[in-house]
Amino acid sequence: MTELLSAQQMRDIEKAAMDSGEVTGLELMERAGQGVVDAILAEWPELQKGKRRAVVLCGPGNNGGDGFVIARLLAEREWAVRVHLFGDPAKLPPDAKVNHDRWAADHGVLPMTADDVFAGERPDVFVDAVFGIGLTRPLPEHVARALDVKGMKAWKRAHEIRRVAVDCPSGLDLDRGVVPSDMEPDDPEADPWPRTLNVAELTVTFHTPKLGHYLGLGPGLCRKLAIVDIGVGPFVPERAMVGMHPDSERVRLVAPTFAGTPLRPRMWPMSHIAKSRGMGHKFDHGHVIVFAGGVGRGGAARMAARAALRAGAGLVTVLCPPAAVIENACHLDAVMLRALAKDQALAEVIDERVSGFVVGPGMGVSEWTRKRVIEVLGRRAEGAAHRDPIVVLDADALTSFEGDPQTLFAHTHGRTVLTPHEGEFGRLFPDLSGPARAGMSKIHAVRAAADRAGCIVLVKGPDTVIAAPGGGASVHAAAYGREVPWLATAGAGDVLAGLIAGLGAPHTSSEAYAMTEIAAWLHVEAARRFGPGLIAEDLPEQLPGLFAELSG
Repeated sequence: MTELLSAQQMRDIEKAAMDSGEVTGLELMERAGQGVVDAILAEWPELQKGKRRAVVLCGPGNNGGDGFVIARLLAEREWAVRVHLFGDPAKLPPDAKVNHDRWAADHGVLPMTADDVFAGERPDVFVDAVFGIGLTRPLPEHVARALDVKGMKAWKRAHEIRRVAVDCPSGLDLDRGVVPSDMEPDDPEADPWPRTLNVAELTVTFHTPKLGHYLGLGPGLCRKLAIVDIGVGPFVPERAMVGMHPDSERVRLVAPTFAGTPLRPRMWPMSHIAKSRGMGHKFDHGHVIVFAGGVGRGGAARMAARAALRAGAGLVTVLCPPAAVIENACHLDAVMLRALAKDQALAEVIDERVSGFVVGPGMGVSEWTRKRVIEVLGRRAEGAAHRDPIVVLDADALTSFEGDPQTLFAHTHGRTVLTPHEGEFGRLFPDLSGPARAGMSKIHAVRAAADRAGCIVLVKGPDTVIAAPGGGASVHAAAYGREVPWLATAGAGDVLAGLIAGLGAPHTSSEAYAMTEIAAWLHVEAARRFGPGLIAEDLPEQLPGLFAELSG
């Protein structure tokens, strides 16, 4: 699945399935429990042999009901299973109560304290089915201690225990990707990791991933994600695959899949990249202008320019102050170069065929940068046969409007893309960042920013969030096997800005939002292709080989 659902959206889907009369809650719970057992045995096939032990921790809701099903199915495989319950069994929801009673008829149900949980023989599998998708408050202290990975030190060879979470490690807010804590939650200097650490080796969720699986601490706590189909998809199908305009009510994952099925690269991303679709004149593939800073400050612009050219723009020109022309000329060949004096109008050095701009990298925070941003945003298309240039604003182009973002937002248009990191985002949207974001998800903040700015906003990070005015949003995550810590290097963001402009500049490219998603995905794929030791200059040079692999 490519959609990332909120807790409420998942509840609504399950309710729609049950209201249809085609499936009952008990049947969904049975399918979920069976799916978890199947996922455990698929992940660790060696557990299918010999006498095995499991500890299953069950909570007071339907997640706990899944736990009772898991315990019963493992016991039917002749596993020795201990079950611990948090809460009063009499207050369990009806379906969970049925499965509790089925288990309790032949087995004991133990209390959930650290002393009880970490007693007895070491299990092979430790299953956390305490709290699932709906928890938004801190874990009760004794539950947190019963789930704390450090408590396993009570057992010899604790490293051999496989930890499995049902939906998510309990304590993780699956709407925001955070662990709610009573310890100064609004302090930006506070350690984001909880005092007690509940980490899974395998997290099994149902129907589709949830927002928090890919946001914030989610990937670090869930580690590996398995998706189990419990048969609710036909009742609320996916509505927008990558490459289409995003659904205003749902968030999608930027990945080459749709409805659980991998997409062929020729379908996505290559079908949306203009230069992969056939021949054409260089101007058919767009002309991108990249603004550069003064002497000694042109490296960021040169990297953005090279990325734009490698991504498929027909022409790329760097504009720099006259004093910096010789320096840039020593580094540029295929990328063209023009001088632009501070008091010179942009129209004097470029023509009307320019279809993309990158403004900000290395330009400096100044009134001159503000002037150029507004000048570029004022270049609009004339006539129905044309469209506005794609304008990517990054780095100093954003910080130059700190304290006065409304001046910027008064000029942006639908093909403007803001690409801040969290610090730059806070300078433009202080009420949506830092301590002000407490209780708000990153997705909610970026959606609000896109509405306010009237353009596409991409906030960089391991959990990059992209949003458009009107609520459309996507998450691109370097997680679950796509981690690229070496991408945290100076200049990587400049390359991303160039990628977006180069992909979006051709007149036949897909809409700017779709090209922004593809740029974020290619950016990480290029970094993965190079590997450790990456520096920003390496990224554009990975694109030809990457495109060849995707086109094969």
